[in-house]
Amino acid sequence: MTQEPRTQTEVESKEFDAGDAPVVGIVMGSESDRPVMEKAAKELAERGIPYEMQVMSAHRSPDLVAEYAKTAKDRGLRVIIAGAGLAAALPGAIAAHTDIPVVGVPLTSTTSVGGGLDALLAIAQMPPGVPVACVGVNGARNAAVLAARILAA
Repeated sequence: MTQEPRTQTEVESKEFDAGDAPVVGIVMGSESDRPVMEKAAKELAERGIPYEMQVMSAHRSPDLVAEYAKTAKDRGLRVIIAGAGLAAALPGAIAAHTDIPVVGVPLTSTTSVGGGLDALLAIAQMPPGVPVACVGVNGARNAAVLAARILAA
């Protein structure tokens, strides 16, 4: 029996003042992606950048993904880091519904092709007008560094 992905936003606020609203969203396609994506959370926390973390799937919960992206700016998010493996549709699905920067993290899994090459190509090869920045496979920490640089620009 497979576990349904969690759909509640988990705001990691213990590192920040209670009044700090998240400015970076960290999303992942599956709960199994959490160990890699927590590296982005750790980097943001060390830099004092408030973030939220949520599991949502572009394939299993597309309406949730669209709503998350459409409301991101109004909720104060300025960058979204999206990690996904295999077809890696999550970063592009989010970018299709928002104009804030999206940083894609291609993730590897036991069924990945070429050690995550499938996810890397899916994220990097976005159509014109739907940009997604792309870091290396399992590069969640670099995604957080890039998000910090975007915020500072």
